[in-house]
Amino acid sequence: MRKTFLIVLASISLIACKETTSKKKTTDPFPEHLSRVFEMHGGIDKWKELRQLSFDVKNERHQVDLHSRKSLISADTYSVGFDGKNAWMQQKEEGAFKSNKDFYYNLYFYFYAMPFVLADDGIIYEQAKPLVFENKEYPGFKISYKANVGASPDDNYYMYYNPESYQMEWLAYSVTYFSKKPSDKTNLIRYNEWSKVGGFLLPKSITWYKKDKNNVPLTPARAATVFSNRTVSKTALDEQMFHQPKE
Repeated sequence: MRKTFLIVLASISLIACKETTSKKKTTDPFPEHLSRVFEMHGGIDKWKELRQLSFDVKNERHQVDLHSRKSLISADTYSVGFDGKNAWMQQKEEGAFKSNKDFYYNLYFYFYAMPFVLADDGIIYEQAKPLVFENKEYPGFKISYKANVGASPDDNYYMYYNPESYQMEWLAYSVTYFSKKPSDKTNLIRYNEWSKVGGFLLPKSITWYKKDKNNVPLTPARAATVFSNRTVSKTALDEQMFHQPKE
């Protein structure tokens, strides 16, 4: 009887162990090393508790609702916003805003909110060939999107991280918004200056890099883009601020 009881107990324990393992596999939708990158930068679960972030870049104030992705960019002579459905633009001087509002309203947000935006819904993860810079290899992931996800589902991102610290170091990305066609041509950004904001490791500056035909980084292509007055909060922004002001 005792032997039978022990066999039954062992079977129950084995089943429970399998169920626990199965639950662990299904509750983490990210590749293991990408999860470690998220953890290094503050943790994806803690990030999802935030409601808003803001930063200044190039004389613009950017404010974003992290749940709805509604946004407002404020400058002296123009404003650009996204109300959840449509992007809008207002300017005080003719020709003050020179970009495309639909392309621009979340451009710097994506660069700034790395690596956490790589946890968005509809993403497909693949192992990427390591990036090599100054004789050091940076492993990474290719991030692509399922069909009909976002305005440019054919965009691809390549995120590379330090294999010792799991800190994000590089980002390569393609732009298909204007052509609406897949592209193998990528731009390259070095994330070499980070600092803590509300417990999260976020970029203080980023630098676009030139690269050779084999996608090996060479030298900076321009001066660093600096982010300042950076904040994050669990408090939601006023919804009205994202709507286009009446003339």
